[in-house]
Amino acid sequence: MESERHVLVIFPHPDDEAFGVSGTIATLIKNGTPVTYACLTLGQMGRNLGNPPFATRETLPLIRKKELQDAAAAMGIKDLRMLGFHDKTVEFEDEEKLADLFSEMIAELNPSLVITFYPGYSVHPDHEATGRAVIRSIGRLDKSVRPKVHCVAFSNNCEEELGKPDIVHDISAVAEQKLATMRAHRSQTALFMEDMENRAAAKDPETLDRLHFERFWTYQWND
Repeated sequence: MESERHVLVIFPHPDDEAFGVSGTIATLIKNGTPVTYACLTLGQMGRNLGNPPFATRETLPLIRKKELQDAAAAMGIKDLRMLGFHDKTVEFEDEEKLADLFSEMIAELNPSLVITFYPGYSVHPDHEATGRAVIRSIGRLDKSVRPKVHCVAFSNNCEEELGKPDIVHDISAVAEQKLATMRAHRSQTALFMEDMENRAAAKDPETLDRLHFERFWTYQWND
């Protein structure tokens, strides 16, 4: 994995980083790269309230905030920024104003790499809105000074239209940190983490692939 000057990760929800990016983040930090994680919401509208319920809509944001902080600690992130937007409303925010916010962060941090969702290929409306605003903010910069943009994509048509991932990181050396990051988001992951870990212990190939490799597409600019 290349060394970077600074990496800025921008996702809308707590746990968006856990499954496809946490091993990459942990590896970058272990190699001495500073990482800033900007999370737009606290996942207030998360589906899992427990059965029997362990949370209400009023208490879930506090629970998920603590889980996000625990996940950041598991990856080694020191600069976690919670931006205060409401879950499932990012798609209704003014895209230009969102881009302004991200432009300010990019100007402050001067990252050599930004990680976000690939617009058009990330399914959830908040994912799409976040990715579009990130790309808008970076697209304002002259090509000569733009940071690289590595995108997460998982729609059914992403490989058909984008091709195979441009970047595949083997993060098996930090797989335990990745698992710890997923466990940290316990309100949303507890129901399936035990099964996943059992599958990993049994050397299930699909589970090990998911745990040990993280895939990204480089954003393709049209200019």
